[in-house]
Amino acid sequence: MPEKNFTDRRAFLTNSGFILASAAITGSAAASTSNAPAIATQMRPNGRFAKKVVAITGGNSGIGRATADAFAMEGAKVYITARRDALGKQVEAEIRSKGGDITWIVSDVRDPAQVERFISTIVEEAGRLDILFNNAGIFMTPALIEDIPVEEFQDHMATNVEGAFYGMKYAIPQMKAQGGGVIVNMASVAGHRGFGVTGHYSASKHAVIGLTKAGANVSAANNIRINSISPLAVDTPMLKESFAYQGLTYENMAPNFVTPRIMSAHEIAVGVLFLASDDATSVNGMDLDMTGGQLA
Repeated sequence: MPEKNFTDRRAFLTNSGFILASAAITGSAAASTSNAPAIATQMRPNGRFAKKVVAITGGNSGIGRATADAFAMEGAKVYITARRDALGKQVEAEIRSKGGDITWIVSDVRDPAQVERFISTIVEEAGRLDILFNNAGIFMTPALIEDIPVEEFQDHMATNVEGAFYGMKYAIPQMKAQGGGVIVNMASVAGHRGFGVTGHYSASKHAVIGLTKAGANVSAANNIRINSISPLAVDTPMLKESFAYQGLTYENMAPNFVTPRIMSAHEIAVGVLFLASDDATSVNGMDLDMTGGQLA
C-alpha cells in the first residue's frame, strides 16, 4: 500500500489506544488469550436458536463467520452473504460438516437490489426471518481527512452505512408481517471517538449507531428490537495485515488497552447471540460496548 501523508502513524495509534476495530469484520476467527463465555462449538439441535432463521452479512470471515458458526451450533437455520464466493462456500462446507444448517448466497451489500434479493430468497426458502446481523464492513487506508481519497470515503459509507440501511429496510417489513424480529448492527469503538486518521471509518460507524437508535425507536411497537455492538481490536487476518503495514504487533499494542489483550471473534459472537436471544428482550436501541473498558 502507498504511504499516506500523516505524521507518525505508529505513535498516533499507540498514544490514542486505538486499534483497527474494523478488523473485527473480516478475516478468520483466530484465537486469543481470553476466557470468553462458552457458546456451542458442537451441534445442539435443540439449542437456544432452534427453529430461528438468521441472516448474516459479511458472514464468510471474522466475526460474521464466528457468529454464523455459533448460531448454527445452537440450532438456527443460518444464511450468510458476502462478496468473496470461494470463501463463502468454504465456510458453508465447514459448518455443514459439523451438522449446521447454513446456506451461502453471494452478494454485495453496496447494491440495494442484491440485499433485497438476499432477504427475499431467505423468506421464500425459510418462510420467515427472525434475526439479521448487519456485519459487513470495511476499513481502508488510515489517513488524515484531507488525504482520504474521495472514492475510499464513499466506499466506507456505501458498505458500512448503506449496507446496514438496506438490510434494515428490507428485513423490517418481513419482521413486522411475522410479528417481530431482532436486528444487530456492527458498530465500533470508532463510532464513539473521532480518531484522526480514521475519519472515513469513524463517520460510518457513528452513522451506524444513529441508524440503530432511529430504527429501534420506531420498531419496538412491532416487537422488533434493534441494537448495535462495538468491539475494539479483534484477532483477524485483516488486523494482522494492518499491523504489518503499520509496523505494529499484538505484543506492543495490547498493553495500551484498558483490557490489555486482543479480543477473539468468538467473544464478540457471544455478544451478538446475547442481543439476539430471549435473554435480551428488554434491550433495544443500545450499543453494546465490547471494548474491554476502552470507552469507560
